[in-house]
Amino acid sequence: MKKVLVLAETKNGKLRNVSLEVLTVAGKIANGGEINACIFGSDGEKFREELAKFGAQKIYLVENAELNRYTPDGFKQALLKVIEEVQPEVVLTGHTSVGKDLLPRVAVRLNAALISDCIDVEVGEKIIFTRPIYSGKAFQKKEVTNGIVMATIRPNNIEAKENQAAGETFKILAELKDLRTMVKDIVKKTSGKVDLSEAKIIVAGGRGVKSAEGFKPLQELADVLGGAVGASRAACDAGYCDYSLQIGQTGKVVTPDLYIACGISGAIQHLAGMSSSKVIVAINKDPEANIFHIADYGIVGDLFEVVPLLTEEFKKVFAENQVVTG
Repeated sequence: MKKVLVLAETKNGKLRNVSLEVLTVAGKIANGGEINACIFGSDGEKFREELAKFGAQKIYLVENAELNRYTPDGFKQALLKVIEEVQPEVVLTGHTSVGKDLLPRVAVRLNAALISDCIDVEVGEKIIFTRPIYSGKAFQKKEVTNGIVMATIRPNNIEAKENQAAGETFKILAELKDLRTMVKDIVKKTSGKVDLSEAKIIVAGGRGVKSAEGFKPLQELADVLGGAVGASRAACDAGYCDYSLQIGQTGKVVTPDLYIACGISGAIQHLAGMSSSKVIVAINKDPEANIFHIADYGIVGDLFEVVPLLTEEFKKVFAENQVVTG
């Protein structure tokens, strides 16, 4: 039995789905032990029920308006304060922009081991974490032999499962000192309704979209499917879209249930960011395109003809289902 602490994240006023997935991992690791969650900011109380629903037995709220937005100094001080209070054996969070930046700082401060970007966890006499290496071509199993264990969990790899717990709430007063960073405002580069890193469905465009206008059919399809739009580096380099949409070795790594690649040739750098998708559909005019080698389904054709047809067909299917279920 282990005492586990999960750092839960929020985004746009909602609890991030990856935090619920991490709570599921925490339950597996705790194995009858204690599952703790902490959340920072001035409105953490409203997430108590949801955290408890997915297994958090004790919830620690660090209520401070300076923690409403992520800053390395503020979050590091707050997490160290919670760790001091809880004394966990394992600390987990999502492999997000926050988790990737914060946990290494805390691990160095505590002289603790950190295993990042984990996609699976095996629990027995030891805790074994699995993580991809060499751009996803191989997998590595790692364990921490002594001291506190820290790990980040890749989104969309472990299904979040409900496990109702008491959710007893504790408030921690953290005096934040010598903050060197203060966020005044956030300018969003994308207006997508769905977070790309956690999207279950992604419609991605490559050089074949030809222009910024070429992304409009992809956005329409994504809207119908309730998904997000992504891009290859080639499309970003060509100025068709912002780099915040980039998927690949130097962009975001995603693992959606459905990945629709439109006009993407399938360079190895791009495959490194999406090859773990559960179902891959490729649309490309070139029948020899590398993307077809990893696709579950391939459509050889002009994306500007195929994508609108798919959009209309999905609209019809959803409309019919609404009639039937209604």
